[in-house]
Amino acid sequence: MTGLSRRVLYWSPRLLSITFVLFLSLFAFDALEEDRSFWSNLLALAMHLVPCFVLTLALILAWRWEWIGAVMFASAGLLYVGWVVSMDRPVPAPMRLVWILTIAGPALLVAALFLVNWLRRGELRMGR
Repeated sequence: MTGLSRRVLYWSPRLLSITFVLFLSLFAFDALEEDRSFWSNLLALAMHLVPCFVLTLALILAWRWEWIGAVMFASAGLLYVGWVVSMDRPVPAPMRLVWILTIAGPALLVAALFLVNWLRRGELRMGR
């Protein structure tokens, strides 16, 4: 494994997870409403940011222990798939698939990259 491929493999799950958490945080702004008070909006925003806080904690832990990132991001992706599949709302199957690919897809990709990082941790840390 070359030095460049080691760096790409090491940094890709970390940078992708930061990007993914920032992307997810944009959906929290949907909780804001004009007719609610500041504190009510702040509480709604905080509640919608809980998944981002959990994934940020997972990233912090995964920076050192990659297996935690693999487990946490895979769990987040699979939980989202389960939630979308079990929804009672009348959403067409193609739309559900788009939601799954948009949210669970990146989470599962990050999980896979952290898993590869963990399996090759000796090689990746040797070059640093």
